[in-house]
Amino acid sequence: MIRLFVAIRPPAAIRERLLGLMGGVRGARWQTDDQLHLTLRFIGDVDRHQAEDVDAALSSLHHPRFDLALDGIGAFDRRGAPTVLWAGVSPIAPLKSLHKKIDQALVRAGLEPERRAYAAHITLARIARGGGPVEPFLVGAGSVSSPPFPVDEFVLCQSHLTPAGAVYETVARYALG
Repeated sequence: MIRLFVAIRPPAAIRERLLGLMGGVRGARWQTDDQLHLTLRFIGDVDRHQAEDVDAALSSLHHPRFDLALDGIGAFDRRGAPTVLWAGVSPIAPLKSLHKKIDQALVRAGLEPERRAYAAHITLARIARGGGPVEPFLVGAGSVSSPPFPVDEFVLCQSHLTPAGAVYETVARYALG
């Protein structure tokens, strides 16, 4: 089985800015430069034939290029305990449009539609149970922003799960515009 997801890789300058924010939270497993991405659609485990269908479906997708900018920092929590630190982006409308087109293409390729609401973000860290506190990090980095950066492609990535964390491999690129 092949574990796949669809994403946008921010440019190097944006990744460097995010890497510069990281640190200071107990129990946080910070993302590496190679791991920084904005997920458009998690696919999960598929066989080789389904992966080929996914590639074909994504290859036929048309969406205009657009710009994004970093826009704040936040945390996801489970039962009041922080689990993920993330960077936000804006504007959201072109991301939601691209996410919807990707989801529709994947449904045509035989996959189940996305059931969860789309929450555009770049994961900065995963936090172990009992980690934190995160409030000092959120206050210190919360107003992060950036100049707009162009989004002219999205990628299909394979996720290799290892004891040290996930290793991502880009397996296909799809141009926007």
